[in-house]
Amino acid sequence: MIFNLSENNSIANRFIAELRDVNVQKDRLRFRRNLERIGEVMAYEISQRLNYHPQEIETPMGVAKVNLPSNRIVLATILRAGMPMHQGLLNYFDRAESAFVSAYRRHHKDGTFEIALEYVSCPDLNDCVLILTDPMVATGASVEMAIEALKRFGQPSEIYVATAIASRQGLEHLRRTMPSAKVWAGAIDDELTAKSYIVPGLGDAGDLAYGPKLQA
Repeated sequence: MIFNLSENNSIANRFIAELRDVNVQKDRLRFRRNLERIGEVMAYEISQRLNYHPQEIETPMGVAKVNLPSNRIVLATILRAGMPMHQGLLNYFDRAESAFVSAYRRHHKDGTFEIALEYVSCPDLNDCVLILTDPMVATGASVEMAIEALKRFGQPSEIYVATAIASRQGLEHLRRTMPSAKVWAGAIDDELTAKSYIVPGLGDAGDLAYGPKLQA
């Protein structure tokens, strides 16, 4: 199941527009904050699909009956680009536990690449709602690998993927390989280049957020 935020007009349109804008991208602080705000919007949207239980809250004037979320939530992110969106979700799901996956593209001289997985830090995932953040879903391979690695720590009751921009090819890949996962995308782009870059996309989210990296 795929949810596309850009199908309906909202303030999220501005956050996505600024993420893409080459002039606004020069401000790394604003770029990170826009990713964080997309994470906050998605946290609110996802929260409407969680389980709730009634609870009575004592106020200075009496007792109020409210419905509170009852799911245990684990927020996972693919380092390093996913950190700002992770923080946005954590701002709202402030009682959630966190998991981290170190994965990156290892490029070869012939122009091909493979996804390299270095390590995973994760709590028990049995019966939790797992929300994985990755700001760019290009081929979908890194998301698939991350979720498979996380499943070694237990079987979540539900899996959500939160991304700022996804390619249609990447979403189709996830639909085939992980049909039960629910994907939230800020926008969906049609083109994926031969080197698996999303067009129009926004560039390299990790570099724009934290600066260019050197490969050892």
